[in-house]
Amino acid sequence: MQTPYPVFTEDMKKTHKILIPNMAPVQFRILAAAMERNGYQVELLGNCGSQVSELGLKYVHNDTCYPALLVIGQFLDALASGKYDLDHTALIITQTGGGCRASNYIFLLRKALTRAGYQNIPVLSLNFSGLEKESSLPMDLAFLRTLLMAVAYGDLLSALKAQTVPYELRHGDAVALQAQWLDKLCEEVRQGRGISRREMKAVMPKIAADFAAIPVRRTPKVKVGVVGEIYVKYSPLGNNDLEKFLESQDCEVNLPGLLGFVQYCAYNPAETVRLYGGSFIEKFTPELFLSYLAQLEKIIIQALKSVGYHAPLPFRELLKLADGIIGRGDKMGEGWLLTAEMVELIRSGYENIICAQPFGCLPNHICGKGMINKIRELYPAANITPIDYDPSATRVNQENRIKLMLAVGRERLQGTPDVLRSTPPKESVTEAPGSVKVAIA
Repeated sequence: MQTPYPVFTEDMKKTHKILIPNMAPVQFRILAAAMERNGYQVELLGNCGSQVSELGLKYVHNDTCYPALLVIGQFLDALASGKYDLDHTALIITQTGGGCRASNYIFLLRKALTRAGYQNIPVLSLNFSGLEKESSLPMDLAFLRTLLMAVAYGDLLSALKAQTVPYELRHGDAVALQAQWLDKLCEEVRQGRGISRREMKAVMPKIAADFAAIPVRRTPKVKVGVVGEIYVKYSPLGNNDLEKFLESQDCEVNLPGLLGFVQYCAYNPAETVRLYGGSFIEKFTPELFLSYLAQLEKIIIQALKSVGYHAPLPFRELLKLADGIIGRGDKMGEGWLLTAEMVELIRSGYENIICAQPFGCLPNHICGKGMINKIRELYPAANITPIDYDPSATRVNQENRIKLMLAVGRERLQGTPDVLRSTPPKESVTEAPGSVKVAIA
């Protein structure tokens, strides 16, 4: 059937370069390598700046989600840069298939491309929901496994870097090591190596051991967790480089991994069957997929714990944390996962939390901002600040609100009242293997 828009065909794999929006820089870098492994020519976009949101505002209605404005603006800015052969360029965008408006970004993108004069640019959809069948990225089990492995490696590298940077004795060691492992993993993926569970069990402990060997001084720091709408939560473009800003404020940052969101999306169809009924296959298939994801998650957790780093709760334990606060039938957008992640962060010592949300994002206002008072009732230590991200919101105002939250965190860290901490903080210095190790109580 003839479509009103250009469709990416199998032949285009050899002739077209696919541009990828940069949501989660570490995870998406490995995802790009996985696509290259499958014969695609890709480029992960890094263009930022005010012109990106301005282009989004120009070609998308200003009531549309901020992430849509940025993703579409980033694409249009790249196409207008002169770097690409527009007759041999394609775009790719994700669709979760849930009730969030994000599933409709692809239609907004096509409309914006037509208005901007790029109506010949095909758009691919990356989804697991059977959407956009004629334009969906073809995916077999081997390709799917590689994509999931990329997410798992990215989550591990992100967690290790975040827990090392605030304490390193030589500034830049953790960032440099992350870049080295990223280069190595991407090359391994392109060669079809490192993607089985057996290989991951061998490689991930090596990665963790390398980070643990970085000389550090473990002094008490304000620990900050970041939750929120998935794009704004991870994207430096969407959250004004939030992670770097928090690092500049001498904080340890905990950004829950992307694999948790994948598990959340896999879990929800089975929850729908439990709530409203359905076939055995509709319930069994998600459960089978979750079992596979749990095995990947276990490898990450073991690798982190083996070197004394903080590891996230298994997803099966995480979902229980929403009980008594929000129902698991609340699954629009980030849904109950957002609430559960806040509770896990608080219980893990990251009681200072930024809830990053696009202005007017209904799921986040309900499951994030709407749950704050209830969470504070249950966990008095919770120091949660919702931050809106929008073209009209100024970076200075956002950072000033975060600084107020951090000021409370620092007062509590210094005062250490009994209701917040049961054991006194300790300082420790760990040098690289073979060096002198010192511990100061």
